[in-house]
Amino acid sequence: MPKGATNQTIDPALLGEACSLNFNMSAISGASLRDVLHARKAAEWLEENRAAIQTSNEWVEKNGLPLQRYRQF
Repeated sequence: MPKGATNQTIDPALLGEACSLNFNMSAISGASLRDVLHARKAAEWLEENRAAIQTSNEWVEKNGLPLQRYRQF
């Protein structure tokens, strides 16, 4: 997938320090954006599935784990 261009406004002191350390700003921005998107999607999934997770947890509390007798630890 081709990369897209963007404009960013960054604190000049931070940008200067990053440049002096030869940081790849595109790579850092991309990695940070990827992490934020992953966290948002995980939070959304959890919220969308909260009721099912709660129901499953309640069932296990009441009935125990379905294959508990086969656990070796």
